[in-house]
Amino acid sequence: MKKIGFLSFGHHQAVPGSAARTAQDALLQTVELAVAAEELGVDGAYLRVHHFARQFASPFPLLAAMAARTSRIELGTGVIDMRYENPLYMAEEAAITDLISNGRLQLGLSRGSPETALRGYEAFGYVPADGNTDADDARESTEIFRTAISGVGIAPANPQMTGRAGLLSIQPQSPGLADRIWWGSGTRASAKWTGEQGMNLMSSTLLTEDTGVPFGDLQAEQIAIYRDAWKEAGHEGTPRVSVSRSIIPIVSDLDRHFFGREASTDAADQVGYLDGGLARFGKSYVGEPDAIAESLADDAAVQEADTVLVTIPNQLGVEYNARLLENIVHHVAPTLGWR
Repeated sequence: MKKIGFLSFGHHQAVPGSAARTAQDALLQTVELAVAAEELGVDGAYLRVHHFARQFASPFPLLAAMAARTSRIELGTGVIDMRYENPLYMAEEAAITDLISNGRLQLGLSRGSPETALRGYEAFGYVPADGNTDADDARESTEIFRTAISGVGIAPANPQMTGRAGLLSIQPQSPGLADRIWWGSGTRASAKWTGEQGMNLMSSTLLTEDTGVPFGDLQAEQIAIYRDAWKEAGHEGTPRVSVSRSIIPIVSDLDRHFFGREASTDAADQVGYLDGGLARFGKSYVGEPDAIAESLADDAAVQEADTVLVTIPNQLGVEYNARLLENIVHHVAPTLGWR
């Protein structure tokens, strides 16, 4: 394991015990947590993007604010639902944010996940053409976005304004951004497609398929398929792979107050039906740091990935989550080969 980051969904709601009662709370606290995480030596600060929910939505203003307050930590998404995006406008926003961060942006994209709105992307004006699915549209938008950030000409020049013919590229451009695009994969088939396309692989705590094997083993199989596809497609370099895990070391009375009940039960994967198919959700790692480190050492996917994103309970506030990350960095991560 070479890198550790945190992943925040940005939950906010005015309920008892929540430190993120409003959207403003969640946004400002995430900037402060990114600053604290950088000071702790954490490698990445990532945002999950949802629409029509009390969570993070449009990520680029927040990423830019995080970039302006930090200097080293990677800033990313896990993931942006491409069904909702204008890929050319997004290319401009992404390049601007990457330039502000001095090349620290790591953008995870995908078809998205089950959501609160029925076909919410259609309300945004993105209706699949006849014969296309929403997944088709997400992949097509991703292709346009990647083409735009690579500097390829997109729109014909107006000779009266430019004095020349030809195609104009999206501006600004941020060198290197095209190599820092990830695809959020939930199946072995989509992992294979990701490798063929030459994107980095991002795999979360949810797989939208199940073969009966433990979550980590199925995810490790997904990673192996991805790397084989990358190699067979002839892409250069070594791609990056991230997995997400819920990790809560119990080291204080406050930890026991919030999560002691989870620590006292036997953790196990959850299997159920989602979007009309069988899905497997990975277990949480809650307990004493040594026990967590031992369990993670047996997690095949954690061992195969170069980056682990820790999902955080953001509603517990900056101070609690900074201490959570500190406990992981000091008591769990070194056992797994971090640093």
